Amino acid sequence: MTTTQEKIAAGLERAFATHGFAEPNVETLRDAAGVSLRTLYKYMPSRANMVMAALEHRHQRYLAQVLNDLPDDPSEARSTLMDRVGAWMRTEAAHGCLFHAAVAADPGNASVRALLGRHKQEVALRAADATGLADQEVALLLVLEGLTQSWPLHRAEAVTAAKRLASALAAEMP
Repeated sequence: MTTTQEKIAAGLERAFATHGFAEPNVETLRDAAGVSLRTLYKYMPSRANMVMAALEHRHQRYLAQVLNDLPDDPSEARSTLMDRVGAWMRTEAAHGCLFHAAVAADPGNASVRALLGRHKQEVALRAADATGLADQEVALLLVLEGLTQSWPLHRAEAVTAAKRLASALAAEMP
């Protein structure tokens, strides 16, 4: 992506995270992107392109903030991962997963569903690798998704519970 595309994608991500996918009109999206309407449509010729760019931007930011540079020790990595997901929820996603919200807003959109699948698969694989839970990707993803979904109700308690569950998964490993 070019710098202009990245700027637009970042603004669109913020707009969709704040307003959802149905509410923001093109003027709201243009304002969030910080560009003219002409420039917005030059880089993102349709609302569907805007949604995909916003979600792709979100995906890259999530990977960088939550999964990059985890500690080498698997136990420390599990704890750090859960803390980072909690921090992400506190600062970026207090209302839940933006990818799930996008699918809920447009359930027939195969591209959005595919991006949701790619995002979750990459998170699961990278998290399992970093935390010593290879071959437990689905179970670890279930813990991470549970943390994400329970965060609005339980906050720090959800992080603590997720750490316990991840430790229990590790204890079951041969």
